Amino acid sequence: MMEPEIITSLQNPRVKQLVKLRDRRPRDQAQQFLVEGYRQIRRALDKGYAPAELYHCPEWYPGDQGNEGALIEEAAAAGAQIVQLNKPAFTKVAYRERPDGLLAVLPQWRRGLDDLTLSDTPLLLVVEAIEKPGNLGTILRSADAAGVDGLIVCDPVTDLFNPNVVRASTGVLFSVPVVITESGAVRDWLKQWKIRSVATTPAAEGLHTAADLTGPLAIVMGSEQYGLSDDWLAQADETVRIPMAGQADSLNVAMATIITLFEAVRQRG
Repeated sequence: MMEPEIITSLQNPRVKQLVKLRDRRPRDQAQQFLVEGYRQIRRALDKGYAPAELYHCPEWYPGDQGNEGALIEEAAAAGAQIVQLNKPAFTKVAYRERPDGLLAVLPQWRRGLDDLTLSDTPLLLVVEAIEKPGNLGTILRSADAAGVDGLIVCDPVTDLFNPNVVRASTGVLFSVPVVITESGAVRDWLKQWKIRSVATTPAAEGLHTAADLTGPLAIVMGSEQYGLSDDWLAQADETVRIPMAGQADSLNVAMATIITLFEAVRQRG
């Protein structure tokens, strides 16, 4: 068996490329993205997403986990190139504050609306122009927990493969079917499949708890700064609001998504 390659130089081309993949343009050019952390890489492998490369640093292993070796072997069996970094090199490429010594490079993917597999009474989550990676990652976790048929990301400002989206999603990016497309195409597709759209806005009269959130449904959430666009509000089948008792007129979009989504889960029983 060949000895594993060990990179010690911070000027190594691989190290430089890993640093570049933190930014969107190099990610899109390479059609790759970074996944850091045991749990995230574990979930990728469990869902059949094989890394192209896996970088590891035993000096950063937590010491109480003990499963790193098995994960590396599984990634290698799936076709990943395994590369070891020393501690300074891994520190340079890691984007987590407390690395655990594992970083993978995975190929990006694209999924269209017609690639979604819908249940008999689908529950979809649609978000428009989300700006902050942490919010999109948290929304992914909420979508996974609610068991949605799909998350549709319209006109995104941040990209799905931002490292902070992957981190905030805790790896459920690999278990939630996600489609990225334009709002107009989504509205046409929902009408084609006779899926009701319920849009959230502080200006709505009806409360989210009073709306019928059963049956084929798409819950539509707007951006952090501007909320939903006029087109979505005008063309949605219904608009709802979350009651607010204080001075603020709205919640963080990720929190509002959780509240509305799980009211639908409650109603659907």
